[in-house]
Amino acid sequence: MHISKLKKYYFIDDFNPIHLKDLDKNITLIWRSKDNKNDLRKIFELAKFCKKNRIELFLSNNVKLALKLKLNGAYISAYNKEFRFNSFNLKKNFKMLGSAHNLFEVNTKKMQNIKEIFISPIFKYKNRSPFGIHKCRFFFDDQSYKKVALGGVNFNNINLLLITKFIGLAGISLFKKKGPK
Repeated sequence: MHISKLKKYYFIDDFNPIHLKDLDKNITLIWRSKDNKNDLRKIFELAKFCKKNRIELFLSNNVKLALKLKLNGAYISAYNKEFRFNSFNLKKNFKMLGSAHNLFEVNTKKMQNIKEIFISPIFKYKNRSPFGIHKCRFFFDDQSYKKVALGGVNFNNINLLLITKFIGLAGISLFKKKGPK
């Protein structure tokens, strides 16, 4: 598998069309709000931009709004332990993504019917202890969800993801500059 085969997820909290136009066209955007407030005007502009440029867009922790705006799906953070969005009538192509930092959170995400789980951090990132590629073996055997690497992924260690069962990578700083192709 080549790096271009990995799905790429980019977390954003500001709509900058000039920066977004320079990104790889096969990237998926995840809108997350730092202050837990969703600026509807910005989200609506971003959704319009993404539809025009055929970019997938996910909204963080707000399934109801993501459905209302007809986005590609919702992203449920590791800290969101709620199960109420399991009661929503999801559209056929609506995807649920989520993140986890330990095995307990992975099991929570599975109960939330998350099909792609971002496992974080895989590599050393800031002061967080990484799972590491070898410690993640117990995640690899579980075929009930797809795995995405989040945290600590950079140009030096990205090739290690190719020898694992990760289907993609996610981040912020990795894509701030042009990002991997």
